[in-house]
Amino acid sequence: MAHPPMSAPGVTRLFSWPTRVYWEDTDAGGVVYHAQYVAFMERARSEWLRALGHGQAELRDVHGTVFAVRAVRVDFRAPARLDDALQVSVVLRTCRRASAVFAQQIHRGNDLLVDADVRVAALSAADFRPQAIPDALYAQLKSLETSAE
Repeated sequence: MAHPPMSAPGVTRLFSWPTRVYWEDTDAGGVVYHAQYVAFMERARSEWLRALGHGQAELRDVHGTVFAVRAVRVDFRAPARLDDALQVSVVLRTCRRASAVFAQQIHRGNDLLVDADVRVAALSAADFRPQAIPDALYAQLKSLETSAE
């Protein structure tokens, strides 16, 4: 189920980022190492933010905000293997003033390999204490929520 990356104008609620499995992503048997799925999901969330017009460096340097994963629930359904083409999706489930919850999935073609819920916290880049998401980004994120928590 491939979905093209969204662009800032006319942004949709579903974002999907393509990735491929390389040797560095796998164990000795050519199967994706479990922690690598978390990295794939992190990249997709970063690209989702970039598609919204908010790169990670800009958020840190201009707004003094970074995002950190607070909790992850992952369900591994089937393995990805060396050279597989994957689609990593991102849907914003809920957004609060200083946190957000994402639903993410990883597909190989029509096969669902992984689904996860990822909670991130907005933190001050200076001292890593919780802080509010910048107002403009918060308003944009609220408009993309898919359901209340």
